[in-house]
Amino acid sequence: MASNLKEFDSLGGFSIDQVSVIDMDRNAKDLNTLEIKNSFYSDSKTIQYILRGINTATLQLDDVGTTIPLENSTINFITGHFLATNPSGVVYTGKIESSVLCGSSGTTTVQSSMLTIIKHDVPTGETWEIGTFSASNRFSYNVVRTGTTETIKWVVSTQVVSIAWA
Repeated sequence: MASNLKEFDSLGGFSIDQVSVIDMDRNAKDLNTLEIKNSFYSDSKTIQYILRGINTATLQLDDVGTTIPLENSTINFITGHFLATNPSGVVYTGKIESSVLCGSSGTTTVQSSMLTIIKHDVPTGETWEIGTFSASNRFSYNVVRTGTTETIKWVVSTQVVSIAWA
């Protein structure tokens, strides 16, 4: 027999395990990811992710190597706003817009990608690069640091718009 362990707490908002996720002003906060769907088009959605990494790496959602999951038979419009910085505060920022096809068997192919550089203050003799990464049902970004031993921190705010594509 099923039992209800705890009711939703709605006094002043909604919480999960005593942590408020929707406040009295209807602001969502402290969410791991956010998925938005249109009730009229149930075969499409948009999800926001934050990817991070250091130096040369494939950027991750967490500390165990998780990348962005993509469902089979979808076309995905992925926009990533990135920032890289070193301990001195040097900044490299930009945006990568990609269209990514995930086939019926999970084969993931980057169809097109456009890189827009907003600020490039990388010191002479150093190279900081970012590009797309795809694997079976997965997407992320590969970053490369050369010409320095300083730690380069990378973060990408990523939006994935996913639409069923048979």
